[in-house]
Order: sequence, then structure tokens, then C-alpha cells
Amino acid sequence: MAVKYRDYYETLGVSKDAPQDEIKKAFKKLARQYHPDVAKDQPDAEERFKAVNEAYEVLGDPEKRQKYDTLGPGWEQGQDFGGFSGYPGGGQYEYHFGGSTGFSDFFESLFGNRGGDPFGAFGGARGSRRPRSNQPAAGEDIEADLLVRIEEIMHGSTREVRLARPTADGRPGKESTIRVKIPKGIAGGQRIRCAGMGYPGVNGGPDGDLYLRVRLERHPLYRPDGHDLDSDLVLAPWEVVLGASVTIPTPHGDVKMTVKPGSQPGTKLRLRGKGLPTGKDGYGDLYVTLVVEFPDSVSEEEKELWKNLAEKTRFRPRG
Repeated sequence: MAVKYRDYYETLGVSKDAPQDEIKKAFKKLARQYHPDVAKDQPDAEERFKAVNEAYEVLGDPEKRQKYDTLGPGWEQGQDFGGFSGYPGGGQYEYHFGGSTGFSDFFESLFGNRGGDPFGAFGGARGSRRPRSNQPAAGEDIEADLLVRIEEIMHGSTREVRLARPTADGRPGKESTIRVKIPKGIAGGQRIRCAGMGYPGVNGGPDGDLYLRVRLERHPLYRPDGHDLDSDLVLAPWEVVLGASVTIPTPHGDVKMTVKPGSQPGTKLRLRGKGLPTGKDGYGDLYVTLVVEFPDSVSEEEKELWKNLAEKTRFRPRG
């Protein structure tokens, strides 16, 4: 199967030699722009956000980025490629998900479909469907990533996953759809077992299992930490000096929060029970870190006001 090459650098709008902090900054900007919770008036926002999220999944991970960068100069022309698979023999015995795990076919071909060598233990050659032993043997398990949104973890959901399993004699199988239940409160890194959906057994042996490892979709507002969430609250300089009443978005709805006068940047405020579910009834916490942002430029009038403040204030940060 041919899979279309994706230019992740182009997706994030950065150069191929961009440092990691620039890649992170580009992702944050685009994630805020296209996240479905924010860009409700843009019909293609969800697909754009998925593309941005996937690009950062690769370029934001040094190991994945190195693998992506070493694919070869021919890929820069956007040509098709094939033969990448977790199964011996490359594309011949391919286990294909049809992009339904939340990642594109391109991503899954490079970083997904992780299975072992189902015939190595029997002395068979790689790519051979005929082990030397005639004894029944179980099919190999397969592991793949399943991209899950925070909203799905909050309430639980059911996802339809399209897959094409190879047949018992090694031929490409037809695509089918299975329904995968995503439990409420499941944590990133946990696996969902789909019994009997791995590689076919040999000589009448049972089929292997499919394990879908939950990967949390990056969110422009929240950073999951187990069942807790971390978030930044951006404030103007005068808000931390004078105090302010601000609205904090949470997965449970907006919450009013008071920032005390004289609050320091980096201070963490805790909102109990506003994180991810820990089970049927419990929830983690949301931690809000105060971040002060200064204007990039000021008008002449604003500059005079800042000068006036500097002359009259008794505050001397360097003594």
C-alpha cells in the first residue's frame, strides 16, 4: 500500500533546522487557532488541529523527529512510499488501520503497528507464512497508539476503528470496523485490549490480541498529569499588582477565580475536583500557574504612563 508523505515542518510553518523551543511555540499558536473548542466557526478546524497535533507529536519528540528526518531526500518531493509495517516482510503482511486511530496512515506506517516476529520462534524465514513446526501456535499480538481527546476521557466514549488484518495464509485482508470502548477516566499510557484482533494464529492456533495504547491529544489549554491537569493563566502586569477576578475555563465549565494583589509569577493555584475523572465519581485537580505577559510594543501615550510609574514607584527590584 502506498502512503502519502506528510511534511510536518510545513504543517507547523517552521524550517527543518528549527530548534525545539520554536517548534513548541509554533504548535501552541496553531493549536489555539484550530482547536475545535475555540474555532467553532471554522468547519475544517478539527482536521487542521489533528494535523497540527500529529506534526508536533513527531517533531516535538527528538527520537521520532530523528527517524522522520532520516527517511531520505526523495521524500522531500512528497512522493508516495510503502512497505513500512510492524510485520515481517514489510507491506506483504500488512496490518492497516486506515487512519482511524486518530493518526494518519503516514504516522501509523512509521510509528504504529508494533508487533513482533510471529514466525521467528518457529525457525521460519522472515515473511514466510509456513513455520517448520506443524503444531498450532497463537498469532502475534499487535500494539498501536489510539489518539484520545480529553473530552472522551471526561465522559467515556465509543470509537470506531477501521482495520485490515492479514489472512491466515498471508494475503491482505478486507477492511472491517470494530467498536472500541474508551472508559471514562482512562489515563494516558493505559492499553485497551481487543481480544482476537491481532495477527491470525498458525495451524489452527488462536488469533493474537490488539492492544490500543491511549495517547492523549494535546490541548491548547490543559497539560494532563495523571488525573490532574496543569494550565497557565496569562495576566497583565497590573493584574498581579492590583489583583483581579478572572474566568478560568475547565473541562467542567468556567470557574471564577480571584488573583490576590501582589501575586507572584509562577504561583500555582489549585482548583479541587476540576481535573480528569479518577473513576465513576472522583476527579483530579486543576493547577493554574500564573504567567505575566508584557506588551510587545506600546504607544507614545502608554510609554509616558510607564515612565510616570517608574518615576513615582517605590519598588526597586535590585535594591
